[in-house]
Amino acid sequence: MTGSPISIDLVSQSNASASEVLEDEYAALGRKLERRGIAIDAIKDRVKDFGVAVPSWGAGRGGTRFAKFPLAGEPTNIHEKLEDCAVIHQLGKSTPGVSPHFPWDCVDDYAGLREEAAAYDLVFDAVNSNTFQDQPDQVQTYATGSLSSTVEATRQQAIEHNIDCIEIGKKIGSKRLTVWVGDGTNFPGQQDLGRSLDRYIDATSHVYDALPADWTMMLEHKMFEPAFYSSVIADWGSSLMAAQELGDQCKCLVDLGHHAPNVNIEQIVARLHRAGKLGGFHFNDSKYGDDDLDSGSINPHQLFLVFNELIEAERNPREGFDPSYMIDQSHNVTDPIESMLSSAETIAGCFARAVIVDREALSAAQNDNDVMLAFRTLRAAYDTDVGPILAKAREEQGGAIDWLGVYRASKYRERKAQERKAVGLGAGIV
Repeated sequence: MTGSPISIDLVSQSNASASEVLEDEYAALGRKLERRGIAIDAIKDRVKDFGVAVPSWGAGRGGTRFAKFPLAGEPTNIHEKLEDCAVIHQLGKSTPGVSPHFPWDCVDDYAGLREEAAAYDLVFDAVNSNTFQDQPDQVQTYATGSLSSTVEATRQQAIEHNIDCIEIGKKIGSKRLTVWVGDGTNFPGQQDLGRSLDRYIDATSHVYDALPADWTMMLEHKMFEPAFYSSVIADWGSSLMAAQELGDQCKCLVDLGHHAPNVNIEQIVARLHRAGKLGGFHFNDSKYGDDDLDSGSINPHQLFLVFNELIEAERNPREGFDPSYMIDQSHNVTDPIESMLSSAETIAGCFARAVIVDREALSAAQNDNDVMLAFRTLRAAYDTDVGPILAKAREEQGGAIDWLGVYRASKYRERKAQERKAVGLGAGIV
């Protein structure tokens, strides 16, 4: 099945009943913004042009190291994942890209998979490699690490897998490779901390050499887990060092959950942009560590501040500035479709708020060292309810004003529960 997974008539009927109220709210917000010198339609057009990718693996229920509680009707293969991702884009209209993960999403016919995605009005975003799990048919174990392993054959296996991901990406229309490794140590003295980074950079250079000229490789850092004493690429500094050594096509990816609590992530954004190495983002939220909670569910203000720096970067771009945006969450107790629709709306909302910041007033206050005025200039944008702008943008693109109401009225999950094979119990995110 391809096309529109949710009835177009259902979307239209819902929009018709909600449009009058939306028009009133949009007009009221427009007058408010006009008094601040802001044209609401211009903001709406920026929102319509904004997009964030969804992860193929995020269409299923996640899990912890202890348990996974399957959801009836969740997808069991990439074809079913694409259908769920199509629902998210059909209703929300801000998630045109799907980021696949290999070997989880391997198929025999990648040209056919690309056509299948296109039939859903989807494209493939960055491809993700997996050298943090042993697969049934692999020769070398990743228990000693992957790209930084002391075992040469293991490093070579990891190199070849990443190059295979590039080849798959070329077939499905991707132009980005995301590399995250779980390499590190659990005991002091387990490895030489300097030489492990040397091995990682040397091995990754072979992957880098296989990149097509128009591709970008993104290195993702993570403070801890599964290595609890040290991680090879633990922070943005390690990621930046590696990216600078590898070359211009290598940049850094920032996952909002991969930092210690209270780290100033927006400052990291500014620093990486200054170095010309800001490659992209994995959006989620956290309370304690890498919780992979829904984006903005804990700290939406931080998400807004990240986008504030991104808008500043957009106004003062470095060569090659083209960040990739993707949701990366674990949906342990919610319907993944609802969670990703909610997160996509939250992300687009923070983007819209960052766009309406009065940049001239902010710059003047900063230059005058007027701390309170600078802070209140940001807060004025953050306090603005941009909901009518987001809803109007969805409506004009054929999405749903009330995406949650339409999704639940469609009984999509209930139908899939009858059609799809049940997912078994287990731990982990897949």
